[in-house]
Amino acid sequence: MKAASGRAQAGCKSQIRMRGMLCELQIMKCPACFNELTEIQVGNLAVDVCQGGCGGIWFDAFELQQVDEQDEAAGEPLLHIQRHEQLVLDPSRKRECPRCPGAKLHRHFFSAKRRVEVDQCPNCGGYWLDAGELAMIRAETSQVAVADQVRHSSISADVIRYLYRLRTEQRRP
Repeated sequence: MKAASGRAQAGCKSQIRMRGMLCELQIMKCPACFNELTEIQVGNLAVDVCQGGCGGIWFDAFELQQVDEQDEAAGEPLLHIQRHEQLVLDPSRKRECPRCPGAKLHRHFFSAKRRVEVDQCPNCGGYWLDAGELAMIRAETSQVAVADQVRHSSISADVIRYLYRLRTEQRRP
């Protein structure tokens, strides 16, 4: 439970009793559809998801980097968040950070490839990903990794020139 982890939260307040003490717990609201976010555990990471709403995911600072690559198994369950299919969102509306009261999320491209736009809080560094964006980020990082591997395993220009010279020399009578 987030109250036990000590992470600051924004949203509606409710009270719970923990270890005989009355504690205030603030419920995090989805920045896209205002549904209550649900904490789920993926590997050693606790993230907040909009289960049954828009299907978005909230990552606190530095959490997204733990699931943004396809070989990171912890990210697999996050690709299948249950969402309400008829829910329509307004992509032009400014969204508020579910952690920082009054802070607006900044929309920007996740990488230089400019394929996936994400929302990030300038205050706490958290990320909000809409449904499907994590899958696109994972696919993009996989493509970049393959391209890097090909680039590092390719033949250098010097070797190509040498092979070309050998071939042209063999053709001469």
